[in-house]
Amino acid sequence: MTRRFLFVLGSSRTDGNTELLARKAAEQLAEDVEQQWIDLDEHPLPDFEDLRHDSDHVRPTDGNTGLLLDATLAATDIVIASPLYWYSVSATTKRYLDYWSGWLRTPGVDFKATLAGRTLWGVTALAHEEFAVADPLIGTLNNSAAYMEMHFGGVLLGNGSKPGDVLNDTEALARAKTFFAQEAPLARFPYDIR
Repeated sequence: MTRRFLFVLGSSRTDGNTELLARKAAEQLAEDVEQQWIDLDEHPLPDFEDLRHDSDHVRPTDGNTGLLLDATLAATDIVIASPLYWYSVSATTKRYLDYWSGWLRTPGVDFKATLAGRTLWGVTALAHEEFAVADPLIGTLNNSAAYMEMHFGGVLLGNGSKPGDVLNDTEALARAKTFFAQEAPLARFPYDIR
C-alpha cells in the first residue's frame, strides 16, 4: 500500500507555528508519499451528537463530515497538528476525534478495523519551556491510537507563541527532519484499564 499522510490542522491561526512545524516535517517525506492537508477551520464539523445507542446511523457521504471520514479511512498515517490549548488539543481537533466515536458505529465503515495497524502522529507548538505540560495532549493521542490498535509515532514538539516563532526553535527543526522516518510502535495504554 502506498503511504498516504493525512494532516489534520487544528489551529485557529492560518500558517501558525504548529502548521509551520508540520510542514517542515512533511518536507522530509519521499516524493511518492501522498499528502492531504485538511484545515478544520476551513472544513468545520458540526457539534458532535452522541448517537451510539441509536440505530439510525448512516454513512456521511457529503459535506465536511464525509470529506473527513473518507480522508481518514484512506490514510495510512494520520497527523494531528494541533497547538497546545489549555494543555490538550484544540476544540476543533477534539471535535474531530469525537467523531471517531460515531464512525465506530457507522454501518459498512469498519472504522476500527480499517485504522488498526495504521499510524497516528502528532505535531504541536507550545508557548512553554517545559515540554511536560504537553503530556495531556500526548496522552490523548497515544490513548486514542491504543484504543484503535494503531501505531503511535509520538508528538513532534516545538516552541513558539508569536507567528513564526517555531522557525527559531533549532532543536524542533532538527527533530522535524527525521520525525516521520522513525519506527512507530504499536500504541499501548500507559496503565492497566481492567
